[in-house]
Amino acid sequence: MTHWPLFDVTVRTSWLELRPVREADMWELIELADRGVHDPATMPFLIPWTDLPAPERHLSTAQFYWGCWASWSAASWRYPLVARVDGEVVGAIDLRADDFIHCREAETGSFLGLEFQGRGLGTEMRHAALHLAFAGLGARAATSGAFWDNHASRGVSRKLGYETVGETLKDRRGAPDRCLQFRLERAAWDQVRRDDIVIEGLDAALLMFGL
Repeated sequence: MTHWPLFDVTVRTSWLELRPVREADMWELIELADRGVHDPATMPFLIPWTDLPAPERHLSTAQFYWGCWASWSAASWRYPLVARVDGEVVGAIDLRADDFIHCREAETGSFLGLEFQGRGLGTEMRHAALHLAFAGLGARAATSGAFWDNHASRGVSRKLGYETVGETLKDRRGAPDRCLQFRLERAAWDQVRRDDIVIEGLDAALLMFGL
């Protein structure tokens, strides 16, 4: 038990573990990103953080994680979680929401180290985060977005039952490109819900979500 109960939450699957990003995790995630998270020839992220040169990217990453905690409120929050397999950092995923108390809708975003891609870990991370959102926090829906050619992210959404609900134009390295929008309703999640995912330590943190 800590004075910041958000740090006490753990989501475990039969394969990996999600925990809130603390300072020690932050440095490991920076090192993971330094080793690469995507082909430099393309940009899969809506915020092109991997295009920043190393010193600036390191500072930006640290500020991002500190900022998530510093700006936290029940009305608007972003919950960054580090993913580990057998204790090794493989990537990160976050849940974010505005007015979750009334809307009960959260969005996910994630990245996975290049060396860990192609093993199904992206799907496993999303399963765990969605379990936290739906089973833990009582979400009614989850959303996600991906550029049209981000086949890995789109594939995860397709496997988990998301529907394509639209598209928008987003800046991509200085030019507009198509970003697809996906939505997963509670009833659809119930069809893929797993019984091997466990959430620990959430009860004490519910007040920080306004629940």
